Amino acid sequence: MNQPPTNTPEYTVSELGNALKRTVEDTYGYVRVRGEISGFKRAASGHLYLSLKDAGAVIDGVMWKGGAAALRFRPEDGLEVVATGKLTTYPGRSKYQIIIERMEPAGAGALMALLETRKAKLAAEGLFDPARKRALPYIPGTIGVITSPTGAVIRDILHRLAERFPHRVLVWPVAVQGDSAAGQIASAIAGFNALAADGDIPLPAVLIVARGGGSVEDLWAFNEEIVVRAVAASRIPVITAVGHETDTTLVDFAGDHRAPTPTAAAERAVPVLADLRATVGGLGLRLDRAAARGVALRRERAEAVVRRLPAAAALVGPRAQRADDLGDRLPRALRAAAIGWRGRFERSSRSLTPLLLDRRVAADRLHLARALDRLRAGGRASLASQAAKLARAGAGLRPAVLTMRRDAASAALAGAARLLGSLGPEQVLARGYAYVTSGDHVVPTAADARARSGLTLRFGDGSVDVTTTVTTGTPRRTATAATSPAQERLL
Repeated sequence: MNQPPTNTPEYTVSELGNALKRTVEDTYGYVRVRGEISGFKRAASGHLYLSLKDAGAVIDGVMWKGGAAALRFRPEDGLEVVATGKLTTYPGRSKYQIIIERMEPAGAGALMALLETRKAKLAAEGLFDPARKRALPYIPGTIGVITSPTGAVIRDILHRLAERFPHRVLVWPVAVQGDSAAGQIASAIAGFNALAADGDIPLPAVLIVARGGGSVEDLWAFNEEIVVRAVAASRIPVITAVGHETDTTLVDFAGDHRAPTPTAAAERAVPVLADLRATVGGLGLRLDRAAARGVALRRERAEAVVRRLPAAAALVGPRAQRADDLGDRLPRALRAAAIGWRGRFERSSRSLTPLLLDRRVAADRLHLARALDRLRAGGRASLASQAAKLARAGAGLRPAVLTMRRDAASAALAGAARLLGSLGPEQVLARGYAYVTSGDHVVPTAADARARSGLTLRFGDGSVDVTTTVTTGTPRRTATAATSPAQERLL
């Protein structure tokens, strides 16, 4: 179907998009837009993407990496800001947007409202609880300082520490203002806490987080949630010194101690060395005086006790007199005892005449001979009886004679025991002999053996049962157990 002729120009999509882009940029140029941030996003490239909105409209915005690095606060959703930039379009998506070159909060009221909201949130989590705060070490071994390495703050801290108490100081340089400041400060706190206690780099005993004064926007990095949580999570006590005395940030609530200035933070970290020396010296003097007073008091008490004691002569005199008395009596007692023992010896010796001793010896020899005869004939049982009789026979002797008789009897008894051992049946059997029994009776003759049916041959190492068979000639023996040639000879 043919279209009616027209004089309306025809554009391509690209031509129309570029024409609109030029029109918008030429008409508006630089503008300032006030609105609330929504959909905030930071790209990996460092560019910021967001939307500005109010009750009736929304406009997209983008801020390139260079402008984002110069921001003095951290943008986030819900924050009302004033953005300055150039209005343009993005033909690739048929939308218009603002290229933001500068951006600041829409007045201090907006920042303070955000600060109060964040403070209430973190306080509800217990990050500001006073019970979490720890005492600072009195004399820390190493002090860690987190601040800018080029500002006056670090010089003030180092100078004050050198004046009061020279210490080892580790400085972790960070940015204290700008969009990257919060991340660097939080990383520095975590880095100090990650040091090993026995590592090459000493673990600080206390941390100082500090920066100089500035506006609310300048100090905003110390209000960021990431920094507050890092301070609260630190296992090392933290002293915060941000801004001047009237400035307060959220890290001041999370730290263990707040100093009004960086210089005051250095004073809080260490004592005054001169004062400490004076204190130690004073304590030393007090200790010396206390020790001297203690010695004097104990000397006085000892002297008082000594005064109450009796004189030495009164204590020693009676005992010395008794010793003299005993010394005089001792020789007389020794002489009397010697005379008494001599009389007892003479009375005892009169009963020990040679004739009496010979009679006792003859009687003991007679008893011993009889005992030996009985041992040879009947065994060892009578030996004990004879020994008992010998003991009773010698009961009437004096101790000295009894001792001699006992020794003689013991020697004689030992000889009889040796004789019995050599002549006893066991020793005879061990030399190859045997004897014949029938039941419990000893068979002494061949006629007695022929009259019995069951015989036993007893040797030194055991016994053999045999039977006898009587014939008309010489008796023939039949053994019921194996016998040796020597045993056969005995049979």
